[in-house]
Amino acid sequence: MTLVNKIDSNITGLRFAEEASIGVLPGPEQIWYPLEPNEYSDFGGQVTTVSRNPINPSRQRKKGLATDLDASGGFQTDLTQTNLERLLRGFFFADYREKPDTKAYSAEAVYNSDGTLKTANSQISITNVDSINKTYDTNSDFTAAPGGFKVGELILASGFSNTANNGLKRITAVAAGSITVAENLVDEATPPANARLRTVGFQFDAGDLDVDASSGFAKLTSSIKDLTTLGLIPGEWIYIGGDTAGTSFSNAANNGFKRVRSISATEIVIDKSDQDMVTEVSTTETIQIFFGRVIKNESDPNLIKRRSYQLERTLGANNDADLTLEQAEYLEGAIPNELTINLTTANKITVDLAFVATNSTTIDENQSGANTLKSSLGTAIKVALVEADAFNTSSDVARTALSRLVDGDEAPDQLFAFLQEFSISINNNISPNKGIGVFGAFDVTAGTFVVDANATAYFADVAAIQAVRDTADVSLDLHLVKSNAGISFDLPLVTLGDGRPNVSQDEPITIPLSNAAATGAKVSTLLDHTLLMIFWDYLPNAAG
Repeated sequence: MTLVNKIDSNITGLRFAEEASIGVLPGPEQIWYPLEPNEYSDFGGQVTTVSRNPINPSRQRKKGLATDLDASGGFQTDLTQTNLERLLRGFFFADYREKPDTKAYSAEAVYNSDGTLKTANSQISITNVDSINKTYDTNSDFTAAPGGFKVGELILASGFSNTANNGLKRITAVAAGSITVAENLVDEATPPANARLRTVGFQFDAGDLDVDASSGFAKLTSSIKDLTTLGLIPGEWIYIGGDTAGTSFSNAANNGFKRVRSISATEIVIDKSDQDMVTEVSTTETIQIFFGRVIKNESDPNLIKRRSYQLERTLGANNDADLTLEQAEYLEGAIPNELTINLTTANKITVDLAFVATNSTTIDENQSGANTLKSSLGTAIKVALVEADAFNTSSDVARTALSRLVDGDEAPDQLFAFLQEFSISINNNISPNKGIGVFGAFDVTAGTFVVDANATAYFADVAAIQAVRDTADVSLDLHLVKSNAGISFDLPLVTLGDGRPNVSQDEPITIPLSNAAATGAKVSTLLDHTLLMIFWDYLPNAAG
């Protein structure tokens, strides 16, 4: 064995696995997902020592003792369409509100607190693509997917070997074992295991979707489709209008990003919009709307779910005779604590994440005994990294809006035109639980779910300053779009702070604004959350 003198940071790696309960990995199968850290703020365990200092003539201390361990970890990563979606469930203490999806999160395996299997994976595998019948076939049941696939839904097909079988499709028929689409397909007898169908929108019958803007908030109305079957929830955003002829409203103000305030069988009330919507009765148009996968901090205790993780940071090999025998350090019982999304001008969007853990351990595969990396054990599966471009602040920000709430007006004037800097932060206020006989922590306690946003805007008028003085009810939303996909953030109610203009010679005037978010229940009892996010698996070209 030849020990190395140093190990470079470039050969390290970072993965995470979800625990069955705090500190306990699933027994039957552990799935380790890769992460792409740019840098670390901290990672590992900080040991607390207490020295012995008895009264003695020499006035010297005696050797101290290790009495405690504080385990934590933090890192920064670029924001892509896919790299944080799974981890965000831990920061929100919630599950996604999903549309029909053959690979839905809610269909993944569920484990008991001791790590044994409780419910097996029930995700749907596509077994065949039939070009003659224009069907995707399965040995499972498409109608049993979360929400069940339905006629008229727009689905995104991905992961198929033949390009023609991927992309946006419209469902014309649904049976237990097959989904029929309007588009042409190519025969594919054995699709790859990752072949997937996801509902990303709906196409209405000709003349069925109208806009009523005659009074108060604008409404989308339908006389044929039961709008409650779309799977939308209050506070969720939709995008109206497709790229093909006749799939959008003729008046541009009625297309684009819109926020849902409430839903009934015949109407959807819109309380946020790019522009003031206008009354429009469609005729031959088959309007398309698009929606995504929603996550928010839940107010119903039955929907609040704490998740814990183990993070594995590999540290390279210390024996140059066998570089496959690696070292690693682990954060165990790691609870997501803080997350900050950072936007600055002409830059990529980055995210800072921080965890509070109950313990930290290390492994050296060169040591004798059972010292295999956890992600390399027989029960472990290493998921491959999904390559995706990072969002940037120059071309991928489709909408940023901070405006006063005006009852009955879905498009009130914004308080600024452009931003210089912007961030949204989540803090779960996690604190470790210490106990006698425990080195580290035996559990953690979650505090208040705090969401803040901070912005530096270009000053144009005194409306923002006055909004601060008035303690006005303000709402904030941000929409990112890239390569026909996107991510949205919505804070239904914030209180503005600061608001003092910065005036410097030869510089534009800027105004710093702090935004303390709160539950939107004051705005509407249906908006009983502080932060809502949407992952759009598909958006039309017009959205970008």
